[in-house]
Amino acid sequence: MRISIINGPNLNLLGKRETDVYGTVTFEAFLETLRTKYADTEISYFQSNVEGELINELQRAGYNSDGIVFNPAGYTHTSVAIGDAIAAIKAPVVEVHISNVQAREDFRKISHVSAKAAGSIIGLGLKGYELAIEWLIAQ
Repeated sequence: MRISIINGPNLNLLGKRETDVYGTVTFEAFLETLRTKYADTEISYFQSNVEGELINELQRAGYNSDGIVFNPAGYTHTSVAIGDAIAAIKAPVVEVHISNVQAREDFRKISHVSAKAAGSIIGLGLKGYELAIEWLIAQ
């Protein structure tokens, strides 16, 4: 099984930024934990702060992976184009958010991704990525 993890803007700063919201673990360290736990699954990783690069990666992974775990971060609330990209691809996408976006600012309650994703996991910290992988493997 091939699973792609795609992270959006500012997630390259995990472990450094707003640690009270996002924790102190870097995503690279967490990724190694995931690869060890799911050794029988090929897990690729891509992160970008650029909307078009995320769309390009969704399109690439959407036809080359069995599933995608996607944290669009701030683009969740602003990018119709990212939602359209998810609708256009073959692989199921599980939307993940580390923080509970429903409990934050009002603008974060709008998602252009959720309706196009197979499902959404919000507010469970990095554990949300594991739960998304578990669901994709079970499909």
